[in-house]
Amino acid sequence: MSRAEKRQRVEESIRLGYPVGEVCRVFETGRAGWYRRKGVFRAEAASIEAPQSTISSGDDLRDGGILGEIRSLVAVHPFWGYRRVHAHLKHRSGYRVNRKRVYRLMKESGLLEKVKRFKPERPWKKKPTAERPNQYWGTDMTKFLISGLGWACLVIVEDWFHRQVIGDAIGLRGDTTLWLEALNEAVQTAFAEEGPRGQGVQLISDNGSQPTSRRYRGECKTLGVDQIFTTYDNPKGNAETERLIRTLKEEAIWPYEFKTLEEAKEKITQAIRFYNERYCHSALGYKSPTEFLREYLREQTVEQAA
Repeated sequence: MSRAEKRQRVEESIRLGYPVGEVCRVFETGRAGWYRRKGVFRAEAASIEAPQSTISSGDDLRDGGILGEIRSLVAVHPFWGYRRVHAHLKHRSGYRVNRKRVYRLMKESGLLEKVKRFKPERPWKKKPTAERPNQYWGTDMTKFLISGLGWACLVIVEDWFHRQVIGDAIGLRGDTTLWLEALNEAVQTAFAEEGPRGQGVQLISDNGSQPTSRRYRGECKTLGVDQIFTTYDNPKGNAETERLIRTLKEEAIWPYEFKTLEEAKEKITQAIRFYNERYCHSALGYKSPTEFLREYLREQTVEQAA
């Protein structure tokens, strides 16, 4: 049934005395649209503070009449939106008008106040590229659920050059102590003897409460590790570390339902070992992080010997 035929059937049914709402429901058409075509818009007498200029309740309110009232309100209250204008027309001026109609009239007439969204403009810093081991480290934290125990936290430290996990820590509280545990393990892995001071290590993290805490920053200063914080609203600032966390979730967190913290530690430790030693990393030419680092060190030895 075409739209014109449907409207004709609706008109015939209403003329026979059937209720408008029931007819519109049967023929799946809008009741408000039928009233709008017929121009049946009534005004009810305002209960409080009805202005003298309001159109009487017996008159039909066309778009022009309502638009005139809207223009008068906007002239006095230029920052009113269509919701506020509709509320005044309905509760103060006594008009029986739909809010969507007020919105349409104001939009067509250019009376809608433009919403100003103030957002600080912070230029994104270009993501650094590691050219040697222990140049840029990335650290971040994620949470996962243990049945019957609650949320647990995983903190990792990754070397951005060979993408190896050099430090990790798992606990029930994602506080500064857990972050420092992962950082200290990374220092022991990368600098077992001489330590990181003077090696030019830069640690990249977000602006969370743990890496920006006084205790964490003090420990980094003591170790000689320079901190780099990602810019706000920049999802690519710590992309390598966040992508690594997703890989660990896919390998060791999402497929399992842990019952205890020890079970989670065992499974995640196995996944990290597999990632470091056997995972085919696309960014490393499908070598594992350990294979890539071993090959790099071998090439450096050959170059120095030559």
